[in-house]
Amino acid sequence: MICNVLDYLERSAARQPEKDAVVDENKRYTYEQLRLCSARIGTALSGIIAPGEPVGVYMEKCADVLPVFFGTVYAGGFYSVFNNELPASRLTQIASVLAPRVMVTTGALKQEAAGIFSGMELLTFEELMQTEPDFDRLAQIRRGRIDTDPLYVNFTSGSTGTPKGIVVGHRSVLDFIDCFTETFGITESDVIANQAPFDFDVSVKDIYSAMCTGATLVVVPRRLFSAPVELIDFLCAHRITTMIWAVSALCLITTFHALDYKTPDTIRKILFSGEVMPLKALKNFQSHLPEVTYVNLYGPTEITCNCTYHILDKERDYSAGIPIGKAFPNEDVFLLDGEDRRITAPETVGELCVRGTALALGYYGAPEQNAVHFVPNPLNPHYPETIYRTGDLARYDANGELVFSGRKDFQIKYMGHRIELEEIEREMAAIDGVERCCCIFDEKKSRLKGFYIGSVEKDALHAEMKEKLPAFMVPGILRRVEDMPLTKNGKIDRKKLAELVGGKTN
Repeated sequence: MICNVLDYLERSAARQPEKDAVVDENKRYTYEQLRLCSARIGTALSGIIAPGEPVGVYMEKCADVLPVFFGTVYAGGFYSVFNNELPASRLTQIASVLAPRVMVTTGALKQEAAGIFSGMELLTFEELMQTEPDFDRLAQIRRGRIDTDPLYVNFTSGSTGTPKGIVVGHRSVLDFIDCFTETFGITESDVIANQAPFDFDVSVKDIYSAMCTGATLVVVPRRLFSAPVELIDFLCAHRITTMIWAVSALCLITTFHALDYKTPDTIRKILFSGEVMPLKALKNFQSHLPEVTYVNLYGPTEITCNCTYHILDKERDYSAGIPIGKAFPNEDVFLLDGEDRRITAPETVGELCVRGTALALGYYGAPEQNAVHFVPNPLNPHYPETIYRTGDLARYDANGELVFSGRKDFQIKYMGHRIELEEIEREMAAIDGVERCCCIFDEKKSRLKGFYIGSVEKDALHAEMKEKLPAFMVPGILRRVEDMPLTKNGKIDRKKLAELVGGKTN
């Protein structure tokens, strides 16, 4: 029985030791090299941390991060990435929640880290790599660990202003990745292009799908996401087969028409998540890469990456939206109404809830938040069972597939009407000359505001929206922007959009 993600690494290293495990612009690790370097770091950390203790990771996103992750696990701990692109104030907030005693960084970043993480022991990657591996010691530590121990903590924004640390255990990742790789046919022949930051759970799919199957993980340099032509050249040069990307990253390629420059024809699978995929962007990919399998993934970090999926049918009309589909194996995804009754009828909107092994362990040091979201299953009065309430709204369509219907907090009341902002965005995105769009609600001024990238003039856009939507759903302010501000996780930053025109976003 596999109880630890290190089993993925060791199994692949035993099967194909000389195969590339992870590659970046400057460095590559074979599976055996990755195993040995992880053991070096694990041995060094085992003399510093206690089993079950967090280790912070403050490094540039590169191949060297993986031996730090696995080394932390070898030492019996769990890791949390402190993204060096975040403001120092945000990093100190996260540190105050997690309170790690140890932060792993690099020689190049050590001075910078010292100015942010006062009171912590700073260890460099280069120093840790000098330790000879003690496999007996690591095996002894391993025997004391179980599959529900934490593997990592990823931080997301919190409604109180304090970041929420989502604790995910080994068993949840093993359960999900086994299903994920089998469902989408990911094998040792795949070359996976990693787009997501390592503190974002999309990267969990990249890393552990590769480790599980023996595929090669290619870390795409961050700078290429502002250089679409170079990005396409990189994908072609590395003969990428699989892209598990945020919607915003894929839209970068289509907005700048990069596929017209060159088509990366080794790609076989494109899986996207994080936001609603604009149909124009999807059709652009499909026209250049018609044989690729396209998959819409849905799920918050709290359920370990994703809980539902929809494999797109090239003959199907998605003008009404792409379903989030059906649940992954061993996950029960269901809808509850306002009185906690299960919804089964089509076209009835309810809150999307999830139960199963893939649920996170909860929020780190946040009992009040846990009590709101990780709750007893109201459908099961017979024994303790936890579900996760996502705060997302969904409905079943006529085919029995789940359709995302917005956030509870994106559902607004305006001029006496209940409005889903996603519905406005879908109609806006369908208009010729709109490449990307976002709609926000300024509660203070009680106004709808729309932002878009594209060639259409504001007055023409307003006129077309009036033809498609009721007057109360047409934004009173429309603004064309050069690009959409993004959060660190690649989603549209609605707060920054609100600041462009003054006011607060819903």
